[in-house]
Amino acid sequence: MNPTSLVLLFVLACSGTSSETPPEKEPAKATEKAPDVKFDIKTLQENADQIALVPSPAEMEKALGKAGINQKLADMVTDRDISMDVDNKDQIAVRTGVVLADMILTVQASPKDKTIGRLKRLKEGFAKLEAGDDVQRTIDDLIERLNNDAVSKNDLLIELDELSGVVVPELEAEAGEWVVPVIQAGSWLEGAHLISGAIKDAGKYEAANSLLRQPAVVKYFLKYVQREGRNKAPDEVVRTLEETLTSLEVITAKEQLTAEDVTKIHSATGAVLTLL
Repeated sequence: MNPTSLVLLFVLACSGTSSETPPEKEPAKATEKAPDVKFDIKTLQENADQIALVPSPAEMEKALGKAGINQKLADMVTDRDISMDVDNKDQIAVRTGVVLADMILTVQASPKDKTIGRLKRLKEGFAKLEAGDDVQRTIDDLIERLNNDAVSKNDLLIELDELSGVVVPELEAEAGEWVVPVIQAGSWLEGAHLISGAIKDAGKYEAANSLLRQPAVVKYFLKYVQREGRNKAPDEVVRTLEETLTSLEVITAKEQLTAEDVTKIHSATGAVLTLL
């Protein structure tokens, strides 16, 4: 996968998020390498099967390294305990996306109990979003095997990828097509915050043009956050997320991102994350 599209590695598989269903394709063989894709709205909607479920820490670190940034993103993840004890489903989806991103980034280095804690939070989030019993059983199985040291951290990453085949269709069937993009938005939010922070710390602001300049992606998420027919008026978190995405759509559309732009991205994404 093209490392210049780094932030999109935080996106869940988004099958079915388009109003036009793409033609069915034969599943790719396990030995085949997925082709590189350009992450614009059309690609997000029509080539969802080619987009990674989870971020690849190796790819992310490689992309940052090529830009002269040597920070480990896992070390930058805040050790936050994100509660799912809220009523607004949009906010639950955002929180679930952030937890997913944090877990994937830290799974190689985190103590077992931290990973299990994040899996339990994911289970709570998916339950509130009305994912089916298959999702709950799959997460319970992962937790049990982690407790028994019966699954390696590398295998856990693979199995989280496979979990998308269960989570995505069940969420869309039960909660609607909006839920997966809003989870994606939460993961993207955390990714953009960490990456902009790494760029700031290293002073390598020129890297922002390849790593953060994704206006089409922001527009895609904003479409679902602002969708008509939301069950409730936006609460503080969702309202702040909407304001953040609106401002980032303008910033990331610039031909060249400046140090000031990177600082704005970091601050704006952080403003949402501190409310969780």
